[in-house]
Amino acid sequence: MTETAVEEMSFEAAMAELEKVLGQLERGDVALDESIALYERGAALKKRCETKLKEAEEKVAQITLDGDGNPTGVAAVGGV
Repeated sequence: MTETAVEEMSFEAAMAELEKVLGQLERGDVALDESIALYERGAALKKRCETKLKEAEEKVAQITLDGDGNPTGVAAVGGV
């Protein structure tokens, strides 16, 4: 595990670390206390990935298109 705060990680970094955590848990070759810490870190990483994906979806949803389907700008979230 890295010492980087989960809240500061990019989607890619969080996903890469989450894959490592899952690999360690699946192998089952860590002590119980470490497994619990890994599980907790994995849960935080999963939440971070979900948050970053939602942010990306909202940005994509803001893109406005013209009649030909070409991007013309962005609209505020919620159409405001």
